[in-house]
Amino acid sequence: MTKLIVCLTGMPGAGKSTIAEGLKLKGYDIINMGNTVRTEAKKRNLDPTGTNLGKLMLEIREKNGPGAIAELVIPEIENSKSNVIIIDGIRSNAEIDVLKKYGIVKLLAIHASIDKRFEFLQKRGRSDDPKTKENFKERDTRELGVGISNSIALSDDAITNNNKSKEELIEASFEKIQGWIQ
Repeated sequence: MTKLIVCLTGMPGAGKSTIAEGLKLKGYDIINMGNTVRTEAKKRNLDPTGTNLGKLMLEIREKNGPGAIAELVIPEIENSKSNVIIIDGIRSNAEIDVLKKYGIVKLLAIHASIDKRFEFLQKRGRSDDPKTKENFKERDTRELGVGISNSIALSDDAITNNNKSKEELIEASFEKIQGWIQ
């Protein structure tokens, strides 16, 4: 059976990882693109700050092409026993093109306002989360620079996460995916 690869896209802090965590509990395999970069940073003994991870992401893409991060997750896709795989953090159409070689790709965009996204990132507290509004704007600019707006614009469907509870957000995503499975 052909795998369904559901790619979550959206600006930093929109709720992609929250959705992925919730869908993992529903039995889906989850692959986090950001974790792929974090793993690479660890191999290179880089401190996992937002600046370092951002530079590394750009360096990997510059050296190996705009779909390079997606290429790094192919072994995980191939080793997955699941017919539905959730990819958390697609940032470009080049990444989508890489994934299309391994299954049917559907793109789900997650939207949230700037204020909501900054608030979510402040609460999340990952090592690479922006500490200031200025860092937040820099990160948004970097993400837009690698083409995330194109992925968002070309999504198969979208969910707005401004006034949803965590449970409502996960359930809305689950329902969209169930529709794609049928």
